[in-house]
Amino acid sequence: MKLNKMHKYGILFFSLLFSVFLFAACGSDEPAPTPAATPAPAAPAETPAAPAAEPPAPAETPAEPAATPAAEEPAAPEAAAPAPVEIIGKINVGTTTGSDIDILEKVVEVAKSRGLEVTLTEFSDYVIPNTALAAKEIDLNSFQHIPYLEDFIAEKGTPLVSIGTTYISPIGFFSNKITDISELKEGDTVVIPNDGSNGARALLLLEKAGFITLKPDAGAKATVYDIVENRLNLKIIEVEASQTPAARDDATVVAINNNYAQGVGLNPLTDSIFLEDFDSPYVNVIVARPEDKDNPLYLKFVEAYQSQEVAEFILEHFKGATVPAFDYEKK
Repeated sequence: MKLNKMHKYGILFFSLLFSVFLFAACGSDEPAPTPAATPAPAAPAETPAAPAAEPPAPAETPAEPAATPAAEEPAAPEAAAPAPVEIIGKINVGTTTGSDIDILEKVVEVAKSRGLEVTLTEFSDYVIPNTALAAKEIDLNSFQHIPYLEDFIAEKGTPLVSIGTTYISPIGFFSNKITDISELKEGDTVVIPNDGSNGARALLLLEKAGFITLKPDAGAKATVYDIVENRLNLKIIEVEASQTPAARDDATVVAINNNYAQGVGLNPLTDSIFLEDFDSPYVNVIVARPEDKDNPLYLKFVEAYQSQEVAEFILEHFKGATVPAFDYEKK
């Protein structure tokens, strides 16, 4: 029994030893554990492709040295205010309402810039400006044309004189049939106003154009009965002044004064074929007492009136109804 137990233990020991021997010689049935692999780092999230490389920036050039500020030029001295015009004298000029006062307000401005101070006295009729001048209540007047002045002197016996021309509201010849007064031919019809003043002006204009000759003493009172020569045997017909514009449809030429011309859209400066100029006796004038006709202050007023500034004002303001009666371009 003991031997059997010992025999059993021996077998058991021998089996155990044999197993150890096999394990040591061949290793375990399971593969030997290998060290855990170090995990590869996770790939970064995909980023957009990098833009194409820009060309290398040029080597930075050294900054230019700061410019030395130019020496400041001394500020130009401020222009001195124009010296006030020295007033060399003062005068009082009489006139009437209407276009005369409009023009004279411009003359006052020009005269002041030349050292002459002008006060305007406005009258409501055509008689008092002359009587006030004769009575020395004013120094000059400016409102009348030469025929009116001559009639006043003849009627009143008051000695007054013209010392300068101002403007004219011209009468002119207009036509729907010819473009120049020189185109008139034998037997053509000429229409003129039938009133004394405008009829005489039309006849004087026709004489100036060279078609008729008037009696030497006819002047501003000329009528058709004063015609002593009619070179082309023109038919001269008189009608009411207000009817002259309509007569252009039948007559060869028609004399139309400025207010009726403008009333039908005619500009005397651009639409007439022959126009009164400042040689006409119907120009308006500046009037003085005879003893003052050479007064330097009064002549300075005439110069201011006959200036380019005043001429341009007249042309712009009146659009041909009134025109300068002086040669302003030479002043």
